[in-house]
Amino acid sequence: MAASPSPRAAALPRRPAAVLLLLVLGAAMLVPPAAAEIRETLIRSDPRSIIPLDEFGFSHSGVLELNVSGITFDPPASAELDLSQLGFFLSTLDAWVHVLRQLQDLDVTCALQSESVKLAFTFDRLRPPSNPAGVEVARSSSFSTAFRVSEPGQYTLVFANCLGGGLKVGMDVRSAMYNVDPATGDRQYLSAGASSLPSIYFLFCLAYAGLAAAWVAILLRKRAAVFRIHYFMLAVLVLKALNLLAEAEDKSCIERTGTAHGWDVLFYIFSFLKGISLFTLIVLIGTGWSFLKPYLADKEKKVLMVVIPLQVVANIAQVVIDESGPYARDWVTWKQIFLLVDVVCCCAVLFPIVWSIKNLREAARSDGKAAVNLMKLTLFRQYYVVVICYIYFTRVVVYALQTITSYRYLWTSVVAGELATLAFYVFTGYKFRPEVHNPYFAIDDEEEEAAAEALKLDDEFEL
Repeated sequence: MAASPSPRAAALPRRPAAVLLLLVLGAAMLVPPAAAEIRETLIRSDPRSIIPLDEFGFSHSGVLELNVSGITFDPPASAELDLSQLGFFLSTLDAWVHVLRQLQDLDVTCALQSESVKLAFTFDRLRPPSNPAGVEVARSSSFSTAFRVSEPGQYTLVFANCLGGGLKVGMDVRSAMYNVDPATGDRQYLSAGASSLPSIYFLFCLAYAGLAAAWVAILLRKRAAVFRIHYFMLAVLVLKALNLLAEAEDKSCIERTGTAHGWDVLFYIFSFLKGISLFTLIVLIGTGWSFLKPYLADKEKKVLMVVIPLQVVANIAQVVIDESGPYARDWVTWKQIFLLVDVVCCCAVLFPIVWSIKNLREAARSDGKAAVNLMKLTLFRQYYVVVICYIYFTRVVVYALQTITSYRYLWTSVVAGELATLAFYVFTGYKFRPEVHNPYFAIDDEEEEAAAEALKLDDEFEL
């Protein structure tokens, strides 16, 4: 931030620092609203001209409650300081694009002056405490206000500092955004479009619990064909069900009270365990561990040694992103770390599958069991394609749905992602279920010759 005290210079987005902050706000507005629980934000000596705090999808009966205390300025505010250049406002993404145009055209010198935003509070409204003695006292360093939102939309709560001159602001912000149910008068702290998420997560939890019960029945019925990988698959199902249960309770508590009451901690724990176990399972199935061979090769162990630590980093990044919110200075950095690590993990789990496919091709040409190896080769190729589709859908298609759909239909992207995950789990369980193979089963010569010919004509499989 430049040292010029001009409000105009501080507000215009032509300078690199200001442009960066405006882009950060734009990125924050693109994040789909999930849970806008009562949030407490500590701002300490922050020189940023734009600080996005939280986002929320309001209905016709939305309310923003702001409780701000411990307001400080560095350097200390003088009597000549124009405090109307500091304050909080709500803005939609479309409104913010209009504000940027106004700033560039010099129609306004500060976002707080634009009619496109909803002004919640400016610091010139800070009043000195009651003073019967008439002695001159400083302005108040705290305030509380409630702002009603009658126009539905997805809004971002923003603090603007248009004074420039290196002025640093510090304060404790407690914000609560909610919609009021017209019928009952109850507060709903989940964003509009997310109110159905608790029920959705609970239904999927029941679905995975049913899958786990069915898997246990299969394991008991076919004990002779059960390998260690099948028990690991059961553990993944249980962790996924517990993760969904914790998330359902987390969202339910937030919707009713504005706080998670500790369910967020359980959600992060099960999410961490589920993420690591799922990627580990994909790697183990891709290597053929347990049902094709009882060991892991060195290069396969190295893949696990890469994937597991990266999943730890990804989960840490996810916690920081969820808990800090877009106001944190390093929020964008953590978001980039999470995306990068997730992409690396998704790519790494594909290599063992490709290695197994190549090994099966080589084995088919050397051991004379063309038909059996062709069936295994086909299975691993199918799994390779399904893993790619699962990764693409849950990382790209779901994000696209979040971006293009209205905030009122946030639940659709959640349902799409969970349905894709459920389908992936069902496919994996069905294709790699325990099967008792008859050791006396014989493949006739015609089938063997056809399989051998298919392997000869088959092109080399590439990643």
